[in-house]
Amino acid sequence: MDGIGKPDGDDQAGRTAFQGAHGAFSHEACMALRPWDEHIPVETFAEAIEAVKSGACDCALIPVENSTIGVVEPAASLVAAAGLEQVSEVWRPIQMTLMSVLGAELEQIRTVSSHPAALRQCMATLTALGVEIVEAFDTAGAAREVAELGDRTRAAIAPAAAAEVYGLSILRNDLQDSDDNRTRFVLLRREAG
Repeated sequence: MDGIGKPDGDDQAGRTAFQGAHGAFSHEACMALRPWDEHIPVETFAEAIEAVKSGACDCALIPVENSTIGVVEPAASLVAAAGLEQVSEVWRPIQMTLMSVLGAELEQIRTVSSHPAALRQCMATLTALGVEIVEAFDTAGAAREVAELGDRTRAAIAPAAAAEVYGLSILRNDLQDSDDNRTRFVLLRREAG
């Protein structure tokens, strides 16, 4: 299982659930790996899995492991206990971007928010910046909140695409501690039959 294509020759567009907001790493993975599907954002990994179990979505794309921090929890445990078929998996490069409102400068940033797993992938860099770290439910959700607050002392760590989605300015690219930072995503669906 090295790619996430259309299972069993299925060329019908479906609905794929992902944890996070539009512009999140999981959303980027959905767009790259299942562009024919409608991508459904949910707040938690459990909600993404439940969307498949209930039939609200055909699949869920869940990150379960990262090359820098190891197993992504609670996602991996939820996937293991879900009772869903793991159709395929893929490793994707993850590049962290620091973003804030237009006009903000790196020297002004006092608070950085993101998903806990994303923050852990940038811990050495964040420590060097000397900023307060705030956990958020999602990378893109943190970017959206920074945009809504309009505070030049706040920034988010998210994919570069989130800056475009939420009208933010990129202050620094490649914030991740490892140059080879990658995440393994698994595609889940209900068992056939």
